Amino acid sequence: MIYHLNGTLELCEEGSCVIDCNGIGYKLFISDNTYTSVVGHVNEKMKLLTYFQVREDAVELYGFKNHDELSAFKLLITVSGVGPKAAMSILSLLTPDKLSMAICAEDTKTISKASGIGAKTAARVVLELKDKIAKQVFASSGTDPVQAPISFAKNSNLSEALDALVVLGYSKAEAQRALGGIDPSLDVTKIIPLALAKLMK
Repeated sequence: MIYHLNGTLELCEEGSCVIDCNGIGYKLFISDNTYTSVVGHVNEKMKLLTYFQVREDAVELYGFKNHDELSAFKLLITVSGVGPKAAMSILSLLTPDKLSMAICAEDTKTISKASGIGAKTAARVVLELKDKIAKQVFASSGTDPVQAPISFAKNSNLSEALDALVVLGYSKAEAQRALGGIDPSLDVTKIIPLALAKLMK
């Protein structure tokens, strides 16, 4: 297992790059987001996280600029019908944060805009990853969707949903506006998609 490559960025083009490590050039497939972040650093030292895939007909390396993108990639390839190249296509369109928002909001239309990703595949991504993404958001915000009490107090459903939206990158004011008018008796995992739907309009 190759965890990362640390060497000189020798070549960079859309979809792939080459890192020279002690005289050996490793080709990595990369997303458009990673490409944008590294393209201006050719002939400079570069460290990219990697995913090493071995198939009967190919051995391939995929490169990532940070742990968030690598984690999103690993989640995506757990979806039935989504392989590494399809996952990279989605991550070329959406950053990990925006992907999480789209999944939580059940926004299959946005996900299906990725090259080679149809409506059915986008629907599977939402169906199979929504609960996993929600758990990650709650873990990051320090809340528990199962034990969330139903009240307007500090630990209420709306308060926990607010924390989760802030973790996803929204300002507190934006999150509060989006949560306005949403039934506080709903489960937190239902409140977040409703708020995200408002925020993504």
